[in-house]
Amino acid sequence: MQNKSATVCVVGLGYVGLPLAIQFARCGAKVIGLDIDAAKVEQINAGQSYIKHIASETIGETLRNDHLRASTDFARVAEGDAVIICVPSPLNKNREPDISYIVDTGRMIAPYLRKGTLVVLESTTYPGTTEEELREVIEANSGLKAGSDFHLAFSPEREDPGNPHSVVASVPKIVGGLTPACLEKAIAVYSIAIKKLVPVRSCRVAEAAKLLENIFRSVNIALVNELKVVYDAMGIDVWEVIEAAKTKPFGFMAFYPGPGLGGHCIPIDPFYLTWKAREYGRNTRFIELAGEINTAMPEYVVHRVADALNEHKKAVRGSRILILGLAYKPNVDDERESPSYLLMSLLAHRGAEVEYYDPYVPAIKPTREHPEWAGKKSVRWSRATVASFDLVLIATNHSSVNYRELADWADCVVDTRNAMATIPPSKAKIWKA
Repeated sequence: MQNKSATVCVVGLGYVGLPLAIQFARCGAKVIGLDIDAAKVEQINAGQSYIKHIASETIGETLRNDHLRASTDFARVAEGDAVIICVPSPLNKNREPDISYIVDTGRMIAPYLRKGTLVVLESTTYPGTTEEELREVIEANSGLKAGSDFHLAFSPEREDPGNPHSVVASVPKIVGGLTPACLEKAIAVYSIAIKKLVPVRSCRVAEAAKLLENIFRSVNIALVNELKVVYDAMGIDVWEVIEAAKTKPFGFMAFYPGPGLGGHCIPIDPFYLTWKAREYGRNTRFIELAGEINTAMPEYVVHRVADALNEHKKAVRGSRILILGLAYKPNVDDERESPSYLLMSLLAHRGAEVEYYDPYVPAIKPTREHPEWAGKKSVRWSRATVASFDLVLIATNHSSVNYRELADWADCVVDTRNAMATIPPSKAKIWKA
């Protein structure tokens, strides 16, 4: 397959799909970006980015070279040599896997698949999804057989928004195929855009590897979150402990505590394996314990907020509280699964008047989990605004925030990210949480 002749369809133009589509387009492939969101399609075709760390000029460059076009017409799958699925895989209200986006996408692309086309799933899911649920829905709606009429593979995304070292082309990519021929075809396609590929024996191995990556992070974050609570009771600063420990050149990797987990991976993916393991009569006690610790952190932070207000002879009820940072991690506009939403809801339920400031999230979009906050806008960053609050809760440590100003303007700050560690003493009382 030659770069100049390859046509790649990328389904789902979000934080995973759009960077991947751009990378294929940069490498000479013709890319058709497919999404059910007409607004996203219009923005891409107009050369406009809706993701902070992707410049509009980057999209415009691929448009000018005629390598990328977006569409809501899934019939265009018929033009593709490969179809790469990058759709959400959330949990439902019972914290069970919701693969409906994956299955629906399979159903939508199936009628337009040609013989020999490669279908790759990149959405994080439990082992077996690709060769069972996705394969079944495609075969039922296409009349084609996976492994003989079309190729099927799984290649987990490794996107890390806001990390300058996370460049699509340079991050090694795991690839697993249904058959050796499927793997060979997937390697040929991804070789167009990715420098290093890591082939594995099956789709299930690739799916399991992705879960391991995220479970590893979840468990270690839970460990430092638990230690934070224990060390705080002992009067020990966990951040200082971590800084000291990470000087060890072997056998230690630094993880950091926070107000809870956020993003599209860590709060969700471990539960995909927990759910699937029950089918085999196995319990994932370690994973579930980590989940319990991490999901309990927002309540711990709220208790610290109450303690800080009590020191100022104030109650949570009736206090004005500013949440600093809505995005789930620093320097991005991605607020999916952000613990800030839960912090806002917990504080509001206790009678606080809650506002937020985030330079990257000017207004809250509708979400499935927290629809009550849709439409709320970020406050302005000014002395008068910050000083009007009884307490400022740092939930996300954006580097663009002036923490010196915060220390001068606020009376009370609860810091969950160690953002104030290097700020000289000021009038603000700083609490760590």
